[in-house]
Amino acid sequence: MILFRFIALILIVLGLMFLGADVVTMLESGKEPVLRTLENVWGLFTATGVQSFKFWFAGLVPAPVNEALAAILSLPAFAVLGVTGVFLAIVFRERDEFA
Repeated sequence: MILFRFIALILIVLGLMFLGADVVTMLESGKEPVLRTLENVWGLFTATGVQSFKFWFAGLVPAPVNEALAAILSLPAFAVLGVTGVFLAIVFRERDEFA
């Protein structure tokens, strides 16, 4: 259980870091807010990883599941990581045995 709480904490911190990076980028450019999507963040680490994964995944699953993956990858990175972290933190919280 403590492992999942630690993972939740890491995801929440990563979500806040990406939110902060988006705000700093917006303040530097002085233009409209531009949010980094999960696909953009993944693309920072590897040049062809996102496209090759999408191609590989499309061959394994039916079209609606592939469209769901594309929708998830197009969401803002801070929202995906932060919400997942908060969800894990709630599910694996310490429970009071006497209550």
